[in-house]
Amino acid sequence: MKKDDRLLFLMSRAQHAVSEYTKKKFIEEKISISPAQMGILFLLQKGNLRPMSELGKLLEIDNSTITGLVDRLEKSGFVERSADPHDRRKWLISITETGEVEINQAKKVVKEVNGKVKEGFSENEIDCFRKVLGDFLVKFR
Repeated sequence: MKKDDRLLFLMSRAQHAVSEYTKKKFIEEKISISPAQMGILFLLQKGNLRPMSELGKLLEIDNSTITGLVDRLEKSGFVERSADPHDRRKWLISITETGEVEINQAKKVVKEVNGKVKEGFSENEIDCFRKVLGDFLVKFR
C-alpha cells in the first residue's frame, strides 16, 4: 500500500476532525463558548483584568478578531469590561462568575479530548508528536 505523502492535507483533516469532535462534546455538555473564546477565558483565569491587546498577542489573534470575541463573551455574561484607570483608551477584561463556571466545564471536556488524542499511543510516541508539533510552531512562524 502506498503511503499518503499529502502531509498538509492530512494535518488539516486531523485538525478538523479534532475540532468537530470537541464542538460536539461542547454541545453535549451544554457549553456555549467556542474554542477561541475558551482561550480568552483560560487566560483570564490565570490572570484577571487583562487588556484586550494582551489577550490578542497571547492568543496570536488580531485586534478586530479579539474585539469580536470579547464582545460575544460580554454579551453572554462571561466577561466584563472596565476602563483602565491608568489609560482611559484601554479596556481591561475580567472573567465573571458565570464565565468561571463555563470555563471549568470546558476544561473537563478539553481534558477528555486530550485523553482521546493520546489514546492508543505510547508515552514515547506522544513525546515525538509533541516535538513535531513544537517544531512546526518554530518552523512556520
